[in-house]
Amino acid sequence: MTFAPDSNPEYIDDLAGFIAASPSSYHAAAELARRLEAGGFTRLDERDEWPGNAEGAGIGAVSAVARRQFIVRDGAVVAWVQQAGAGPVTPFRILGAHTDSPGFKLKPKPTIGSKGWLQAGVEVYGGPLLNSWLDRELELAGRLVTRDGTEHLVRTGPFLRIPQLAIHLDRDANNGLTLDRQRHLNPVYGVGDLAAADLLAHLAGLAGLEAADVAGYDLLTADSAAPARFGLGGTLFAAGRLDNLSSVHAGLVALLAVADDDTAGVAAAAGVVPSTSVLAAFDHEELGSQTRSGASGPLLDDVLTRIGAGLGASASDRLRAYAGSWCLSADAGHLVHPNYPEKHDPANQPVPGAGPLLKINATQRYATDAAGAALWARTCAQAGVAYQEFVSNNTVPCGSTIGPLTATRLGIHTVDVGIGLLSMHSARELCHVADPVALSAAIGAFFAPEA
Repeated sequence: MTFAPDSNPEYIDDLAGFIAASPSSYHAAAELARRLEAGGFTRLDERDEWPGNAEGAGIGAVSAVARRQFIVRDGAVVAWVQQAGAGPVTPFRILGAHTDSPGFKLKPKPTIGSKGWLQAGVEVYGGPLLNSWLDRELELAGRLVTRDGTEHLVRTGPFLRIPQLAIHLDRDANNGLTLDRQRHLNPVYGVGDLAAADLLAHLAGLAGLEAADVAGYDLLTADSAAPARFGLGGTLFAAGRLDNLSSVHAGLVALLAVADDDTAGVAAAAGVVPSTSVLAAFDHEELGSQTRSGASGPLLDDVLTRIGAGLGASASDRLRAYAGSWCLSADAGHLVHPNYPEKHDPANQPVPGAGPLLKINATQRYATDAAGAALWARTCAQAGVAYQEFVSNNTVPCGSTIGPLTATRLGIHTVDVGIGLLSMHSARELCHVADPVALSAAIGAFFAPEA
C-alpha cells in the first residue's frame, strides 16, 4: 500500500518542529533529550554508576522492572527501552541514524572581511552541494564552551548570507559555476570597521557570556528558512537537514511509542521477552564517523555493554546477545530525479510517496544482505507499508552510511534503509510527505515485531 498524503499530517508538523529546533547536532541532541524526558525517560550520566537493572546478583540475572533511559554524548544520543524480564542474552533492536548535516563550520579567529563588509571565516563541513548555499539567509548554531567546561547552546537566527557574483560580472556563470572554497564561500553578516568588529563577542552575548569566557566552540551554518509543505495537494515537504533528521525523528517517534505500549509488559508477564529497543543517533557521519560520538567510535558498544553489565552479562552472554540482534541503519537515499533519469539504475527506480528505501550495494557500501532484505520485507508487511529497492547506477559510485561501520565494529546484522530525497546535501532538501510517516511506522514494527 501507499500512504495517502494526509494520512498523518500531524506527523509532518511534528517533523517540521523537530527540524526547526535542531539547527546543529548539539541542538538535535538537546531536543531529543527534551522529548525523551517528556516521554518518561531518565537521563543517565556516563560518569556515574548506572542504576542496577538486575534482580538478585551475579551472572544470569533478570530485570525486575522496565527501563526507559538515555545518554547524551556531545551531539549524539543513545536511548533505550528495556522491558521487564530482559536477561543477559536478550538481543537488541537498534535504529541507527545521525544528527549532523553538511554545511560550513566557523573557524578560529572568525571575524574577517574587506571593502566595508564584515564576514565570517568558515570551512566546509562534510560534502554540501555548495551552490545551494548561495543567496539564502543562514544562521550559526552550535555550542560555546567556557573555561570551566560548561556548554552553552547558541543560535543566531537569520544572520549570514553567501552572496553570489552578479551575472553582469561573470557572463559565463550559467555555463559552469566554479566556487573556490577559500575565496568564494565566506558569508557576510554586516558592515563596518573590521578592527572594531568581534563576531565571537556577538555570539557570546547571545548566550549571556563575555567573549573572554569562551574557550572553545563548535558552530555551524544552517538554513534559517522554516520547513514547509507545498505543491499540488501539499504532497511535497522541503527543509534543511532532512538528511538525516528525518531518520532521527522517525526513530524517536517509534521508540516513544514502544515505551508507551502496555502490550510489551503483558508479553513479558507471559514469559515472552521482546528485544531491547535502542535509538542510536550518532554525530559526525558526514565526516566519516571516526570520533568519540560517531558510529566508528565506542559509543554504541559502550552503552550496550553497560546495559548487559546491569543484567550480569558475561563476555560470552554479550556476544550471544549481539548474535541475535539487528540494526536498521536509517539514512536518506535518492529518488529518481526527473531531469536526470540517466543517473539512476534503469530497473530500480524509486519514486516519491511509494515508501521508504531498502538500500543495496554489491561492495557493501550499504550493509544490506539477503537476510536483511527478508527482515525488512517482514517488517514493512507488519507495519502495512510499501517499500522500494535502491541500487546505484554502475557508473555513479554510491555513498555510504553508518550501517557497514556498525556491522564491522559489533558484528550485528545490519540493514540499510531510509526515505528517498531530491537535492540531497543541498541547504534545503525535498521529500514526499508520506514517506517519513511510513518509515516511522516500519521502525515501530521493527522495534516490536510480532511473535
